[in-house]
Amino acid sequence: VVRNEPLRVVLRAVAGASDAGPSSMTVWIADAMNVIGSRPTGWWRDRGAAVHRLLGASRRFGTLTGDRVVLVVDGRPAPDLPGGEHEGVGLVYAARPGADAADDRIVELVASEPALAGVRVVTSDRALQVRVRRLGAEVQSAGTWLRALDATSEE
Repeated sequence: VVRNEPLRVVLRAVAGASDAGPSSMTVWIADAMNVIGSRPTGWWRDRGAAVHRLLGASRRFGTLTGDRVVLVVDGRPAPDLPGGEHEGVGLVYAARPGADAADDRIVELVASEPALAGVRVVTSDRALQVRVRRLGAEVQSAGTWLRALDATSEE
């Protein structure tokens, strides 16, 4: 998946179907570092491992619910974790370095989708919440999302 692809193209890569789109499923677009940073797990000591853990939990969630998950990550892709499809979860890196880069990429993904029914952005960043709500997306907090992921790991 190319970094600046619209949401529909990202979802096609994840779903493996030519006309997959958010109108037929719930699509979770997660502000990955906001979600990871919402719990003091020591993630800052190994950011790559934290992204791997979130990716694994997101895979389980997607498998159990049938929902699609797209994680948007700040920074450059790790050598062992390139952007693209990872067993049903889309991994997208911010298109540029710097402050709010992942937020801007999330807004681009949301804005690229004309049919926002079923698109939910996961973040506790209030400024990002305002931006995506203006575009018509629903928002779920990082804490609520993590509790949903925790529930799927207990299955």
